[in-house]
Amino acid sequence: MNEAPKIPLAGVIGSPISHSRSPALHRHWLRTLGLPGYYIPMDVAQKDLSQVIRALPKMGFVGCNITIPHKENVIELADLVTDRAALIGAANTLIFRADGKIHADNTDGYGFIQSLRHAAPDWAPQDGPAAVFGAGGAARAVITSLIDAGVPEIRLTNRTRARSEALRAEFGAKIVVYDWVKAGNTLDDARTVVNASSLGMVGKPDFRVPLDGLTPGAVVTDLVYTPLETTFLKRAREFGCVTVDGLGMLIHQAAPAFERWFGMRPEIDERTRAVVLGQ
Repeated sequence: MNEAPKIPLAGVIGSPISHSRSPALHRHWLRTLGLPGYYIPMDVAQKDLSQVIRALPKMGFVGCNITIPHKENVIELADLVTDRAALIGAANTLIFRADGKIHADNTDGYGFIQSLRHAAPDWAPQDGPAAVFGAGGAARAVITSLIDAGVPEIRLTNRTRARSEALRAEFGAKIVVYDWVKAGNTLDDARTVVNASSLGMVGKPDFRVPLDGLTPGAVVTDLVYTPLETTFLKRAREFGCVTVDGLGMLIHQAAPAFERWFGMRPEIDERTRAVVLGQ
């Protein structure tokens, strides 16, 4: 008697994780493409991360996404790390290979750039400095992609200055570090502004940096997508900026991971966005 093929499983690991829209996104693509499989959220504490990830392949998982606060730590658990994940120093995607090896990749930078180019087609990264708030795993992906896109200078600020300094040491002289108490000064003449921190997310502290230094016409994006319209984006729009919410990055970074796990590249359209929003 032949064994039935295993149903592939995937999911997203973080803590907290109840806010994640990734399950709705991947389930939509599975239904649309008529593929077998499931995608589930998993709230995993840091102390349990290694044990959980090593158990997943034995349970039928083909891979998983990694989100706050595990993106940097998960690199150490992988057997293979892509060049871009190694450069960024963080991973958001794990692939569990048939040979038992754990393969770590990072699609955040790809998703970030695709989201900007889709929502702000006139965005010209070379036109001026970028200001980035935050210095965690997502910020690392943003910095790498901005450098690749040709941004001449990245003004980086984080509540813990040492983390910003560590990124400057890694990524070089294009990074200019600002103290958090002077975070508003990063905005002077900045053409790209990114909140890569968790500030403003549901359940997290508010984003309180003064934004009066924003330049009208600058492209401002928030990687937070719960709520979809953050106070940061609302205020930026009031200053005449082009705003890009965090949902686009979530969707675009997910597509290459889905393809690796389930074997087909999903289509990104307005229906995709509506489903993720629960509409």
